[in-house]
Amino acid sequence: MLFVQGGPMQSLKNKTIGQLLKETVSKYGSQDAIVYSKENIRYTYDEFYSETTKLAKALMGLGVKKGENIAIWATNVPEWLLLQFASARIGAILVTVNTSYQSSELEYLLKQSDSTTLFLIDGFKGTSYVDIVRSITNSASAEKYKQIEALPHLKNLIYIGNQKAPHEMYSWNELLDHGSKVTDEELAERESLLTPEGVINMQYTSGTTGFPKGVMLTHHNIVNNGFLVASSMNLTNQDRLCIPVPFFHCFGCVLGVLACVSVGAAMVPIVEFNPDLVLQTVEKEKCTGLHGVPTMFIAELNSPNFKNYDLSTLRTGIMAGSTCPIEVMKKVINEMGMSEVTIAYGQTESSPVITQTTVTDSIERKVETVGKAHPHVEVKIIDPLTGKEAAPGVQGELCTRGYLVMKGYYKMPEATEEAIDKEGWLHTGDLATMDEHGYIVITGRLKDMIIRGGENVYPREIEEFLYRHEDIMDVQVIGVPDEKYGEKVAACIVPKEGVTLTAEDIKAFCKGQLSHYKIPEYYYFVKDYPMTASGKIQKYKLREQVKNHLTQELSGRS
Repeated sequence: MLFVQGGPMQSLKNKTIGQLLKETVSKYGSQDAIVYSKENIRYTYDEFYSETTKLAKALMGLGVKKGENIAIWATNVPEWLLLQFASARIGAILVTVNTSYQSSELEYLLKQSDSTTLFLIDGFKGTSYVDIVRSITNSASAEKYKQIEALPHLKNLIYIGNQKAPHEMYSWNELLDHGSKVTDEELAERESLLTPEGVINMQYTSGTTGFPKGVMLTHHNIVNNGFLVASSMNLTNQDRLCIPVPFFHCFGCVLGVLACVSVGAAMVPIVEFNPDLVLQTVEKEKCTGLHGVPTMFIAELNSPNFKNYDLSTLRTGIMAGSTCPIEVMKKVINEMGMSEVTIAYGQTESSPVITQTTVTDSIERKVETVGKAHPHVEVKIIDPLTGKEAAPGVQGELCTRGYLVMKGYYKMPEATEEAIDKEGWLHTGDLATMDEHGYIVITGRLKDMIIRGGENVYPREIEEFLYRHEDIMDVQVIGVPDEKYGEKVAACIVPKEGVTLTAEDIKAFCKGQLSHYKIPEYYYFVKDYPMTASGKIQKYKLREQVKNHLTQELSGRS
């Protein structure tokens, strides 16, 4: 069943990111653009535009060309936002680096992306970014520019931070000094060369399924996705959106930043996620919107101080990034006051949002579906084996087509062809059903589907059932290898604080409620899950952990 929503194609914005920002500045220049509450940093849209102009000229002065790849490895610091717009204004492609990366992952990204410049903060969560960069580049010298054998394209290292910059790196102020070489006319001339179809952003898939690929996104992709996301939220220039999700991910830089800029809303970023800091910021800055992945909302709701915060200004926001548990969604609406919260679904390859609920959708729609296709977006559900379209309510793979589909994977033509078919459909690898009204339910990943003795088992269904147990805070269901059945079902459970749960408790809860083959046979009680920095649970790592645990258990018995 094919579903298309929306009006004629020409109503999409035909603008570059720089043009979008300029248009918003002309309408809302004196209004707040960026508010870092804890750091006490504030820019109006006029001031923000002026700062991006300085940085754009500095990048040109440094020698950054149109179409050149430059990388940023940082938390949600103010410089990240400045760089997002300054690089876009000169046509440089911003390569976003996962904040959890370690040395081999960073080296792979820098090499695979051909990045010429790396911006980095001091470090994150005990990892020294400076030490990692030095180990990769052997660059602890007084030289600011030298050829690095392992990374022939990398020319510049730029340090973002309050400490003194390491010798071999430019400080932020030293970078800005390069702007004196470039005139306003030269910047305007560079901006005039840019088109909405140009690639402007490159994000490496977060690795929930393994090998990272560089997703190439254009101005047209992400300007319009941000705008349509804002429309679904009813976001306006009167809104103030708290953004604790990372900028290196589309959730932060598109659903957060570009959605705000498309309508003139204020961005209220959180540099590093902390549930109490988020709640304090919402109260202090009177935020009307809040974004987050389910694990973030769970942490906020479970803060011992939750009831002490005044969240009465909240109305909207987005919960996305991974499966949104029904019980958590209800609490977000009822206890956080986010009556107009929306659920968005998509992936980096689709800029990222494909479907979204609206503020007027019923609570049932919000908790049971991921909404309908955005305007100007085609969606169909196909039988993964035959490729034929599935009937309403029949599960299959979700495919999408339209302005939102990526340009491709950087230097990976075969992987691109595998993801996007000859007719332009992006195959998401997600299992879903669609009803006759176009509402979509995501039922799992093709790769996550468990086949137990010939029966297809969908983890999402079991997870949603187990979330109803009053002592379960979070649950992930996976398949583990089994000689007799092919696979068996395992549940990895995070119990609520102070609660002791047993496998027998859960089995008793399932009995008579789930078919016998869906009831998990293995139970693991854990404190947390392996996750990406953007808050997505890495099921493939979870599977490995459980598999290893099982192997040890079995060898201990023999």
